[in-house]
Amino acid sequence: MSPVALPDFPWDSLAEVKATAQAHPGGVVDLSIGTPVDPVPAGIRDALASVSEIPGYPTTHGIPALRAAAIAALGRRHGVTGIEPDAVLPTIGSKEAVAWLPRLLGFGAGDLVVIPELAYPTYEVGALLAGASILRADSTFALGPQKPAMIWLNSPSNPTGKVLPAEHLRKVVEWARERDVVVVSDECYLALGWEAEPLSILHPDVSGGRTDGLLAVHSLSKSANLASYRAGFLTGDPRLVKQLLDIRKHAGMIVPRPVQEAMVAALTDDEALEAQRGRYARRRLVLRKALEDNGFRVDHSEAGLYLWSTRDEDAHATVAWLAERGILVAPGTFYGPKGGKHVRVALTATDERVDAAVERLTQ
Repeated sequence: MSPVALPDFPWDSLAEVKATAQAHPGGVVDLSIGTPVDPVPAGIRDALASVSEIPGYPTTHGIPALRAAAIAALGRRHGVTGIEPDAVLPTIGSKEAVAWLPRLLGFGAGDLVVIPELAYPTYEVGALLAGASILRADSTFALGPQKPAMIWLNSPSNPTGKVLPAEHLRKVVEWARERDVVVVSDECYLALGWEAEPLSILHPDVSGGRTDGLLAVHSLSKSANLASYRAGFLTGDPRLVKQLLDIRKHAGMIVPRPVQEAMVAALTDDEALEAQRGRYARRRLVLRKALEDNGFRVDHSEAGLYLWSTRDEDAHATVAWLAERGILVAPGTFYGPKGGKHVRVALTATDERVDAAVERLTQ
């Protein structure tokens, strides 16, 4: 069996411009990736340590307290109702779930996975790992007579920060249900709405109060700074969740017990979430002004952790221009052919580094 042919890892191609940015006298300001830089809240760290003495294997399905906390947080923070405890499944971060979901759902050769026209690269990788093919489309109208096996949605979007309105989400759900197509919504940035309020695909205004055919992917990496913990979960259709659970039991895909306890604390602590939102809001405000004062246009970006920015030139020229000023960003081409004139500017740098970037752009 030959290995699966995967695209090159995009960020490896930034080595040359990264070296340019690192050579700046004031050091690099790395705004190219969405890695949290702020401390993990103390309550979460305490929760992690509180069960460190437990020696046994954790459960794949997660402790009941974790599933209850996830359901409560979805209701309290996002208006999602009607989720049963058995329909919550912790994952080893959200990227692992994204990468393996098509395969674990049984899709493969001959199946079509629809991803957004501008999309997180792992959606494509997941389809390729399953042996399926992909189609980039932002509307079901673009599918014509084709019947996909699965549709990925991402609102707020990575990289664009675009928020899909309830009507759009509802139309996709209705279209898919009529054709027995699974819809999976990547909601890792759901708690980070700025100029628009994102809706979960499981919100009653979208789902009609039903979960059949729907899955939502959630992460605590962005909202609670838990990227190093690898803390995420899936929820939605109990039938699909059970299918995933059964396979993950066999494969040993289990979230460590201390991480599960930390997740309970993170999902319970709304004050910590609001404090983190405040940090990102401040960075977003000053970075956006500095970019716009330098001739950039920021498109969409009404939610999430990125400013989708353009000077109406080739994205790589913009990346090089910023690298000369010690600022590293990601070209829009990482996310699809339609990103050729945009760059993705992340808010995930310390206040000191963000202020350094603003100062360099102001000069």
